[in-house]
Amino acid sequence: MPVLSLRDAISLRENLRTQNRKFVFTNGVFDILHVGHLDYLEKARSLGDALLVGINGDEAARRLKSGSQPFVPAVERARLVAALSCVDAAIIFDDLTAINLIRDLRPDFYVKGGDYAHKELPERDIANEVGAKIILIDYLPNHSTTDLIQKILSIKLH
Repeated sequence: MPVLSLRDAISLRENLRTQNRKFVFTNGVFDILHVGHLDYLEKARSLGDALLVGINGDEAARRLKSGSQPFVPAVERARLVAALSCVDAAIIFDDLTAINLIRDLRPDFYVKGGDYAHKELPERDIANEVGAKIILIDYLPNHSTTDLIQKILSIKLH
């Protein structure tokens, strides 16, 4: 599946609307892709007819992850995510939040991880404004990038 420009992503959304199909959008860093990401994206895709995934650009990812990430460049992260069968396309964006993308794309569903049940979701107001239903999906337990990094760091090399 492709990595889209904003113009192409808006076209995708418009085509889906004319076919009366539901458009799902989520976003994140998606660094060091693992089965927890896959589980989350499969659940997001099950909510509608097409899933577009916003991938934080490298500078935004560094700011969001305190400078230690991303390990994988945005272009590669977007290609990997877009290649998953549950993902229709990916888009790279450089903002810290997806507010502008949600405003432009007007998805039917905006999906984020269940951790946002206990913290502020910066995109909540714009999602409500454009009529997107916000869905929080629980993460697969013990399958986070942080857990994976800790496991790698604990390996003793010869």
